Amino acid sequence: MSTDKRAKERREKRHQEITRLRTIPYSDHQRWWSADTIAVVTGANRGIGFEITRQLASHGLTVILTSRDTTLGEEATKALQEQGLKVVFHQLDVVDQASIDSFCAWVKAMYGGIDILINNAGISYNTGSDNSVDCAENVINTNYIGTKNMIKAAIPLMRPSAEGARIVLVSSRLGRLNGRRNRIADVALRQQLEDIESLSESLIDSTMTKFLEQVKDGSWVNGGWPQNNTDYSLSKLAVNAYTRLMAKILSERPEGQKIHINCCCPGWVKTAMTGWAGLTPPEEGADTAVWLALLQDQLGSGKFFAERREINF
Repeated sequence: MSTDKRAKERREKRHQEITRLRTIPYSDHQRWWSADTIAVVTGANRGIGFEITRQLASHGLTVILTSRDTTLGEEATKALQEQGLKVVFHQLDVVDQASIDSFCAWVKAMYGGIDILINNAGISYNTGSDNSVDCAENVINTNYIGTKNMIKAAIPLMRPSAEGARIVLVSSRLGRLNGRRNRIADVALRQQLEDIESLSESLIDSTMTKFLEQVKDGSWVNGGWPQNNTDYSLSKLAVNAYTRLMAKILSERPEGQKIHINCCCPGWVKTAMTGWAGLTPPEEGADTAVWLALLQDQLGSGKFFAERREINF
């Protein structure tokens, strides 16, 4: 059997399993949420973010759809409202701290806080080449720095509950530390980023800064960075590392104020970001993020999931 045929069979089997899982209804005793439960989805005017919003709202939550572009965000919100879903819109640009602050102030005034945050906002400028660094600063700032700043701003808004508030970060397998084909060559740095005791925000930040400095002087090619979708991969590596770091910090919160934080890979989804070349439909790509947001018995915190299964960082 050819490699392509085996890969196709694996994809079909995975598709069938995800379809089966999505048909399993949440039983009444698992429904810890209500129409008063507030979920925020960033970058939600299209693609995976739009589908995450639709699925959460379909389960009866109130979902705040956010988008950098007001017109596109309002159009997306209207489309969901016309389906009878409880979705509201507010502009949010995760790269702009003033926009984050304005959004959080509005949420506090309108709802008193939130219960779920799904950080989906992200960009990729890869045009099909193995390496992509021309827009590296924008990619790192949006996918990592913007995500980090949004989490920091949202934590004070997380409402206390017996189940614990939830933060889900939409990430990628391309950001795995020890992926076979796409990893940092510096073994010592990988070990530091992998060791939860040595992991710190400053270490993650300095790694991204070092990469961007090498991009600017042209030395990144020999810097031992990932060789596939380089800037995007590193931005998601930072997101994955930050997930583990925040899980450790948030674990110190007292009972009743717990916040579960995990990240997930939606797969290569057929959206505008992938040039519609992906293999996974948005409905399946959104599934794991929604599952992590609604799961009553949390599987822990600081973990990485794909297709409702835990995978290695």
